[in-house]
Amino acid sequence: MKKGIITEYNEYCLFCGRPVEAKHHLIGGPNRKKAEEDGLKIPCCNNCHNIGDVLTRIHGNPMAEMMSKMMGQLAWEKRAVAGGKTEKEAREAFRSRYGISYL
Repeated sequence: MKKGIITEYNEYCLFCGRPVEAKHHLIGGPNRKKAEEDGLKIPCCNNCHNIGDVLTRIHGNPMAEMMSKMMGQLAWEKRAVAGGKTEKEAREAFRSRYGISYL
């Protein structure tokens, strides 16, 4: 799996520590390709991704899906700030790239 920007441990599920079986794109739909380019994904096992109980998986759990989008935006903005943008500039750059802010 191409490395994401959320964690350096891409061989293990971010949630439970099992071996990775999938990657969850933090932003999907028409922006999925951009999210892939920007590393906005997390490693996960299939159980935590989409086949486990609704309270312990990302897909089908609106709160988990929204929190993952927020986590992705924060990580993206952190990298932008490290690259020289102000926090406000980073927020606007994210909004410009993805057409939405989750924060």
